[in-house]
Amino acid sequence: MNSPLTHFDAQGQAHMVDVAAKDVTHRIARARGRIVMQPATLALITSGSAKKGDVLGIARIAAIQAAKRTADLIPLCHPLPLTRVAVEFEIDTAENAVHCSAQVETLGRTGVEMEALTAVQIGLLTIYDMCKAADRGMVMGQIRVLEKQGGKSGDWVAA
Repeated sequence: MNSPLTHFDAQGQAHMVDVAAKDVTHRIARARGRIVMQPATLALITSGSAKKGDVLGIARIAAIQAAKRTADLIPLCHPLPLTRVAVEFEIDTAENAVHCSAQVETLGRTGVEMEALTAVQIGLLTIYDMCKAADRGMVMGQIRVLEKQGGKSGDWVAA
């Protein structure tokens, strides 16, 4: 029986997938997640009065750096030359949350879903780090791939 898990060889050993035979195509992935917090913490972020500075500005830079360093963090990811990383934050006052979205692109032989997910998670972790003195109960969640484009398997959009 063939396993759908591609990061294991026939003997069950972990390995980096060989992508040499794949075509170079334009690949795009979008991911999203959120961090929920106390209303006062959200007010600190939106007013720009957090002690550590511009929370969303720093989180955006951290998320971009994280996308570029994904192969250093996740052992079996291929290092990819990224052509674009865009990170956006949306304030959600109804849910006392900040949503983080990342779009990552490359011209390559493998997709950039992991880079988009890593960007989102590190963006959210940076918000937590910068605001933890005010609110240690923040909760990150709903982190997922929204869509991917390019490659042999074609396009995919989350339901």
